[in-house]
Order: sequence, then structure tokens, then C-alpha cells
Amino acid sequence: MVPHPDETVNPPARRERSEKSRPSIFWVLAGILVPIGSLLARFRIVDGEKMPRHGAYIISPNHYSEIDPVMMGIAIWKLGRLPRFLAKESLFHVPVLGWFLRRSGQVPVARGGSARGSAPLDAAQKIVEDGRVVVIYPEGSLTRDPDMWPMRGKTGAARMALEHDIPVIPMAHWGTQQVMARYAKKISLFPRKTIAVKVGDPVDLSAFRGRNLDAATLTEATAVIMDAITALLEDLRGEEAPEKRWDPSQHNQKETGRFDG
Repeated sequence: MVPHPDETVNPPARRERSEKSRPSIFWVLAGILVPIGSLLARFRIVDGEKMPRHGAYIISPNHYSEIDPVMMGIAIWKLGRLPRFLAKESLFHVPVLGWFLRRSGQVPVARGGSARGSAPLDAAQKIVEDGRVVVIYPEGSLTRDPDMWPMRGKTGAARMALEHDIPVIPMAHWGTQQVMARYAKKISLFPRKTIAVKVGDPVDLSAFRGRNLDAATLTEATAVIMDAITALLEDLRGEEAPEKRWDPSQHNQKETGRFDG
């Protein structure tokens, strides 16, 4: 059928290439880690279509095993995105590993007093300005909750999201503790485990837009993010989380693990 001269014919929109399809150091990393991860566990991803394939956003998962970043990195790769994490600065000084971390655009975070400054978030912000994704664990370290439910979050993810108008995609997973138990140093090789991963809708932070980003606002926004992550985990576990979220400041336990910015 020939269109009328006055009609505008719109050609089919060109499908944007996935960042995963472009050659990068991630191809090398995926070639190493994905086969190993697949030997250790099978991934059952729920609502994976909710993760945007393009554009910048923050991914905020729960955290209860030291192997979480590796397994969640594999899951995010399977969903078509290249994961960048906030990682301890000391890891960047490890031979070979440090080279891979730098080349893949991971964000170094210094421990101690300097880690509380804006540098990590500034570096992560550069990632999102380039239309990439950054993974920020709101809990900041492995959860201290006795039953591994998400504990009280820190404000790094909420601060970045609100300061720069970046969506937060909540994510929950369950099963990595069977590969590496909390606080353990050894990996369980057999039998092969199952890791369930659930992706949520972007967290609605509209109530906080335009507000002064003081401690109270950021704490409240962080609680909304933690509620979203917890709800996803409840679905995966088929259980209800405790009514009151574990607060490490109210328990005399030593804080260790990954910083959230």
C-alpha cells in the first residue's frame, strides 16, 4: 500500500544495542565467572523483565554472604547489564584482581574516616552520568539479623538517588548462603545449589523530592528502599520478615563488611 503524500511514515525504531553486546573487559570476566557460578548454582530469576536494559539507575540488593557480589554480578549480567560495585579500596591493590577491578570501572571506597566523604558517591555518579548502573548495598555490610532478613540500611543509595534523580531498582536474592555461609571463608561445591533472584519495580521516592536532604529525610527514604527489598525477599522465602528491622546500633556486635557510601 502506497502512503498518501501528506502522510508521515515512521520507520521502525532502531533497537538500541545492549551495553553487554559491546566488547569490553566484562566479556573476559563473564567468561571466567559465569561458568564457575553456573557450576556452583542454577539461577531462578523472577520478574527479570523489570530491570531496565538501558539507562542509568541504582540496583539495591540485600546482603548476607561474602559471595553475594559475585553471584549478583552474574545475575545482573544475565539480565543484560554490566554491574559496577562500590568495593573496598584495598582490593584494588591486589595483583591481577586490582587490574580487573579498575578496567571494569568498579568504584574504590576507602575504609575508615575518609570513606564517609563524598568521593565514592562522586565516582559512582560518574557511572550513572554515562548511562550505566551502580550496585549499592544499602545495608553497608552483611546483615546482622539472626535469620538473615535485611537490617537497617545506610543512606548512601537514597542520597545518590535523591540528589541526582536516579531510579532505585530493588533486588532480593535467596540461596547464596548455601554456596558460602555468612561469615564463612569456604565455598560449598556440591551439590549444586539454587539461587532465587527477584527484581522489583523502581522504588517510589517521589514523597522526598524537593525536600531538604537532611539526616531525617535520608533515613526515611532509606527505610522505604529497605521495605521494598524486604518485600521481595518475603516473596522468595515465602515467609514474613520481623515487624521490627534489626538495628546494629542497638546491638553490641562488631560491624564488618562492605561500605555503602
